[in-house]
Amino acid sequence: MKEVLNLSVAKLKQIIALKAKIEQLQSQLEKLAGNSPFTPAQKAAPKKRTLSAAARKKISQAAKARWAKVKAAKAK
Repeated sequence: MKEVLNLSVAKLKQIIALKAKIEQLQSQLEKLAGNSPFTPAQKAAPKKRTLSAAARKKISQAAKARWAKVKAAKAK
């Protein structure tokens, strides 16, 4: 805040003019971009993939078979 108090009136006017120009350019950019405010590009969330009931059952049976094989090997 002290830096602003030390600036001359001419510098403050120049800062205000630049700020107004930036706001004007941003509004023009929003108009060109289809009225959407400018935001950094965001990654779209990946589409959630779902498995059918049959696929889940097949995976479950395969896992149970693997564990049965491991337990059988330990029992020997």
